[in-house]
Amino acid sequence: MWQAFFLLAFGLQALQPAPVPAGSSCVRCHQELDGPLAEAVKLSAGDIHFVKGLSCHDCHGGDPAVGVDQGEMYDSMSPAKGYIGTPRHDRIAALCAKCHSRLEYMRKYNPQARVDQYEEYLTSGHGRRYQGGDSKVATCTDCHGAHGIRAVGDPNGRVYPTNIAGTCSQCHSDSQRMAGYGMPTDQFELYSASVHGIAVIEKRDMSAPTCNDCHGNHGATPPGVDAVANVCGQCHVMQWDLFGRSPHQAAFAAAGFPACDTCHEHHAVQPTSDAMLGVEDPAVCTICHDPGSAGYDAARGMKEAIVALEGRIARAREVLEEAERAGMEVSRPIFNLTEGRNFLIRARVETHRFDPAALQKVLDEGMHIAAAAEQSGHDALSELAFRRKGMGVSAVIILVLIGLLIVKIRQLPG
Repeated sequence: MWQAFFLLAFGLQALQPAPVPAGSSCVRCHQELDGPLAEAVKLSAGDIHFVKGLSCHDCHGGDPAVGVDQGEMYDSMSPAKGYIGTPRHDRIAALCAKCHSRLEYMRKYNPQARVDQYEEYLTSGHGRRYQGGDSKVATCTDCHGAHGIRAVGDPNGRVYPTNIAGTCSQCHSDSQRMAGYGMPTDQFELYSASVHGIAVIEKRDMSAPTCNDCHGNHGATPPGVDAVANVCGQCHVMQWDLFGRSPHQAAFAAAGFPACDTCHEHHAVQPTSDAMLGVEDPAVCTICHDPGSAGYDAARGMKEAIVALEGRIARAREVLEEAERAGMEVSRPIFNLTEGRNFLIRARVETHRFDPAALQKVLDEGMHIAAAAEQSGHDALSELAFRRKGMGVSAVIILVLIGLLIVKIRQLPG
């Protein structure tokens, strides 16, 4: 018992962040200040750099050992000792790269850490503007913070998957800061209400994409028209493959339409449904296909075929559930009907090929399973009716026999 307590106590202690070095003149001075100058020390206790044993002077320069005991506080901030104070905006990325681009140095702290973030950043939309002297563009501290920087895997960190969209929105939702870039500022609002945003922000679903999954992180750049499908295809692999074999692929490319975006939007991606297919509102097919065209008729036919399979599956399930409630053994056809449902799901994915003949092959498989399951349900109900009829006839025969037996007993001599 005491061994478990020992391990628990020391295990919890190991998880605690390293204490702020009290022997640092930076800490000693800033602890006595107010406002933003004191905030740095307050935040540093949970900072990943302090947890790893680094301190103020590793970024700001100077000598934190000077002035602690000698009363020469400001000598620690002498430029002769490398003190730079608050880094200039146009030097922040290079300052961070001083450590983060050095492979041997980073191996001491995290052997798996990438050391190409700075080079990648310089290729990004942010990095190109940064090199051009843009004083408003995001650099390392805008995304990760300046003090209190958390590890990437820390749920409280600004770049944790569930927090990234909010971090990006600090700039991209600020109309004043974004003025002059020709970019909208409603991305976060649209994303938060999208199927992706709800999954990440509300449901904490880490498999759903957030900003950097589509745009990149250090090399963040909006995907071009010809790259959108490749971005979406990283998750939606089957849809991407089918669309690449569809007549729409060449047509969209010729017209300059982004593949997935044209039908599904980008930041405002909504849950898919059968209503998107066909020719009735809110179907998206009629955006391009006019009544009477081959595309219009194909869209209508595909929608009707999918609805037909869904209806047949629903009828089969209804019959089977009725038989099951009556006590009949229908577990096998119910299980088979699940496979029919799988064909319905596959058919909905198959629509991205926009080939009615190929879609019909999938639907026929599902329809065959649904028809067989429905027939099994009807057979079970027929058997139930036969059993009930047989029981009724048996009951009548038994009653007649009982009556004859009573008559015969009464005829016996007393």
